[in-house]
Amino acid sequence: MHIKYKENNDLDKQNPINMRDLDKAMNELNICEKTTEDLGTIRRYLERLTLIIERSRIREYMMLTDSKRRLFTINFIAGLGKGFGQAIGLSILAAFVFYLLSKSVDLPVIGEYIARLMDIVDEYRRR
Repeated sequence: MHIKYKENNDLDKQNPINMRDLDKAMNELNICEKTTEDLGTIRRYLERLTLIIERSRIREYMMLTDSKRRLFTINFIAGLGKGFGQAIGLSILAAFVFYLLSKSVDLPVIGEYIARLMDIVDEYRRR
């Protein structure tokens, strides 16, 4: 006995096999009690597998990878966001480290360089 479902090439419109239809097809078969128990076990495993597949969103992933332009756009925007976040995070971390170093360690070489840099900036402001 074959379980019929609508055949359609479009993934969005394809209907999966309903578990009630599967139960009905199994009950229509005249089989022994042992086979019925085995089919019940198979049915439970099928239900678990269906749940796992639905939760994993494989269908959405396949639709995403089907469109190369959409996949590129999403990855490009994600990359921009990651790069921007890393730049801001590094800036904050470096500022914090330099602040701690300036409070705890006297750095004459760096201090002289910064003083000269500030003098250059002040001269530029005066002009």
